[in-house]
Amino acid sequence: MDPGAERTQSNGHTKVAARDVNVYYGEKHALKTVDLDIRINEVTALIGPSGCGKSTFLRCINRMNDLIDGAKVTGSIVLDRQDIYDRNLDVVQLRARVGMVFQKPNPFPKSIFDNVAYGPRIHGLANTAGEIEEIVVTSLKRAGLFEEVKDRLEEPGTGLSGGQQQRLCIARAIAVSPEVILMDEPCSALDPIATAKVEELIDELRENFTIVIVTHSMQQAARVSQRTAFFHLGELIEVGDTESIFTNPSHKLTQGYITGRFG
Repeated sequence: MDPGAERTQSNGHTKVAARDVNVYYGEKHALKTVDLDIRINEVTALIGPSGCGKSTFLRCINRMNDLIDGAKVTGSIVLDRQDIYDRNLDVVQLRARVGMVFQKPNPFPKSIFDNVAYGPRIHGLANTAGEIEEIVVTSLKRAGLFEEVKDRLEEPGTGLSGGQQQRLCIARAIAVSPEVILMDEPCSALDPIATAKVEELIDELRENFTIVIVTHSMQQAARVSQRTAFFHLGELIEVGDTESIFTNPSHKLTQGYITGRFG
């Protein structure tokens, strides 16, 4: 990456620091020597053409690449000064600290209530039924869903509309009080109205969480993020404040992508 690409320095505290991160899927070198800081209580958008490495990088932050046969990750990723690739690290605990929302809404085949209660139960975050209920209600409220589902909490989560299902998945992610939320194209399967609701929600959640979002929509990146990182062919080309990246990118590849010359 161009050392001058990070032009706007901020006093924002770094939540996740990636250094010299490489990812290999068998022989394929999918991510090449990435250095990237994710700042606390900000939304960082990862943009770039399909297959450029942005989702691969996202999956490094909660070690989802561990689940892919033949995947190898080198370099270091530090969450609050703890190396998440340390052999002694409990990956289950890491994934409680770093929640994930996927491209396609994937509620469990359980009730709306049990979808949200599942994480707090398995992580032992509540001791009584009353405490579980409080976490569920609070999480649904934070996800902007409670008023729509409060009279049908025992109905299956799969019966909700696509946009509601995605907000249910966000409620499920925040129910275990993660520090970081990863979102892999969370709106790509949603209509414009549902997308607008999720974007509004992302803006509210950033007060309490650090968010990293992969998006194909540059308009979405411009609307929801404070910082944007542009990936191309497995390399991080440029990162900086979103406004600077979109109005005055320092790299011609970034400019070409943003102006629609390729992608």
